Amino acid sequence: MKHYRRLALAALALLVAGAIIYAYIPSPLQVSVTTVSRGPMEVSIEEEGRTRVRERYVVTAPVAAYAPRLTLHVGDSVRNGQKLTVLEPLPPGVLDVRSRAQAEARVAQARAALHAAQTNAEAAKASADFAEGDLKRTRSLRATGAVSQTVLDRAESEARRSEAMSASAKSSIEVARYDLTAAETALRYTVSGRGGGERVPVTSPVDGVVLAVEHEDEGVVAPAQPLITVGDPHALEVTVDLLSSDAVRIHPGTRVIFTRWGGEAPLEGRARSIEPVAFTKISALGVEEQRVLVIADIVSPAKEWTSLGDAYRMEAHFIVWASQDALRVPVSALFRSGDAWAVLAVDGGRLKRRSLQIGERGDLYAEVLGGLKEGDIVITYPDDSLREGERAKVVETRSE
Repeated sequence: MKHYRRLALAALALLVAGAIIYAYIPSPLQVSVTTVSRGPMEVSIEEEGRTRVRERYVVTAPVAAYAPRLTLHVGDSVRNGQKLTVLEPLPPGVLDVRSRAQAEARVAQARAALHAAQTNAEAAKASADFAEGDLKRTRSLRATGAVSQTVLDRAESEARRSEAMSASAKSSIEVARYDLTAAETALRYTVSGRGGGERVPVTSPVDGVVLAVEHEDEGVVAPAQPLITVGDPHALEVTVDLLSSDAVRIHPGTRVIFTRWGGEAPLEGRARSIEPVAFTKISALGVEEQRVLVIADIVSPAKEWTSLGDAYRMEAHFIVWASQDALRVPVSALFRSGDAWAVLAVDGGRLKRRSLQIGERGDLYAEVLGGLKEGDIVITYPDDSLREGERAKVVETRSE
């Protein structure tokens, strides 16, 4: 009996000692982790943009005259050649001798401008034809595998740009013709010329809608005073002013995604031009910023954004870098360790600090260039309470 009692007491003592030792052993830290993975990754520059009609036509008074009240309102449709208003002559006459000589000079100037616009249009058409031919040749070479997809994309972008430039040059011809018509009208309707008492009709230069009415009420108007602005609301472009440090990463053809424009799905776009001159803008915090205006085209089918109009707001995301198979780690797992980036990895149930080299950084992911491999487990949102070498217990695996 004494022997069994001693064994029982020894066992009890061992249990008590084990309980005391176990109580003093630090419990594993409960942590949330994520896995280093491969997948698509994009880096974008985001900024607010506004739509604007690509070609706006400000209809002005060709002569000093008396304008009746305009009956057109913003949003009304107009046709090319449609009479917008009729200007009545002012007594004693519209133009004197000196004004007539000036009008003749303006007619000559407008004719020269029209000739220059026609010449530019021919040059733009030649560039567009060459780009289209180059695109066809590149597609043929791509079909045989002789060139890469990047070369084909560049040829397609150049063809679209050349086509847009050709269309813009054609529009410039119409503007020059209208300027010539306005100059000829100013010369024709004079007291010394024919029809000194005739009324001067003002017509629309293009098919479109009324975008603004600058002179609605009746009254005397001066030469070249704006009366009404017309344009095609379906020929839109998007203007975005970016920080100059961001604008240097944008180039013609850069992919743009437009969001928060009011539709259900984002719209696709391409950057068309980056203005070479920056301007100073005061931010909401009172900081002076150097901004650059970037102009982008909407390339999604027009039927998807028919509800858009002039000066509508949207968010523009310029995709400056993209990869379909990047080794990536969530940005939430990164922290600074001296001059380098680091993460806390879970290795063998314990925390281990790992320094790493990162490349591009997006909103959710950072590109890993070295220090981690696919499948490594890292802590999300590490804080100062975590120490290297401590035991860790995974309680949640996050998917960024």
